[in-house]
Amino acid sequence: MTTLDTSKWCEFLLTDLFFVDRGRRLTKENREAGDIPLITAGYQNQGVAEYISTDVCKKYSDKITIDMFGNSFYRNYDFYCDDNILVLIDKVHISLYAKLFIATVISADKYRYSYGKQYRQKDARKHIIKLPQTSQGTPDWFYMENYIKSVSKTEPISTVNHSNSALPLDAKKWTEYALGELFKFQKGKRLTKADMIEGDVNFIGAISDNNGVRQFIDVEPMGKPNCITVNYNGSVGEAFYQNKPFWASDDVNIFYANGWLLNKYIAMFIITAIKANRYRFSYGRKWTLDKMKDSLIKLPQSSDGSPDWAYMESYIKALPYGDRI
Repeated sequence: MTTLDTSKWCEFLLTDLFFVDRGRRLTKENREAGDIPLITAGYQNQGVAEYISTDVCKKYSDKITIDMFGNSFYRNYDFYCDDNILVLIDKVHISLYAKLFIATVISADKYRYSYGKQYRQKDARKHIIKLPQTSQGTPDWFYMENYIKSVSKTEPISTVNHSNSALPLDAKKWTEYALGELFKFQKGKRLTKADMIEGDVNFIGAISDNNGVRQFIDVEPMGKPNCITVNYNGSVGEAFYQNKPFWASDDVNIFYANGWLLNKYIAMFIITAIKANRYRFSYGRKWTLDKMKDSLIKLPQSSDGSPDWAYMESYIKALPYGDRI
């Protein structure tokens, strides 16, 4: 894999590299069921809302898109998009590998955008991204292409586990436990932009992907590894297992095992139970620390009345690909 040294990268204005087009709002009358994906804002399923056929909307292909939340994807297929999507059209030929590279760089800035501050065309016009540069001062497309090729995995991930090896799961016999009984809590802490100097410590933000890691900063870690982080704001209820020292934002709460031994397998089991409570909370009703402590999750129980940690660990290990965690 090619080493990625961003210290030598240079800034480029996005509109120096691309024309920016915007999708069109479609009414139900202007779209019929079809085989071309309609792209809307969202990270899940890369924003594909449905498959349609229409003659009132421009069709794109081989393009990078950016949605209202700053999510960016390269799309190597035909697609339509609504008015929450911006489409980047190359000013010079850019390979699909370089586009994948650039889409990743753009998405790294998405923490700046949310429902309160949406990514629009005016933001694209002033958006500056950092890219590797040639000695002539142009973007180093060759480097970007080779880097993406070096990280692309061509062989499928293997597992010795099979679907019929999973342990039985009967939630009807489980018992409710308050999160406050199971965990000790630590609140995240706010950092200003001036304090977010590029470094190598994971900064955990209230996002829904990348294991919560929003960027890497130069700071003394506040969080110890072997814990679970849970968003109480932003992407409320998203939970992740952290296995490295980190800094968590003030929109994130940190869960440490209280009197029992947590590991990555048990964490995967409990995270699923925690995330089952997400529907109760949203931007209008934050999952505050006090509410988290009182929240109940259902877990398998051992004969002495405590959670059956051994069963949870064995269950995750027995799942397909559980041996690759």
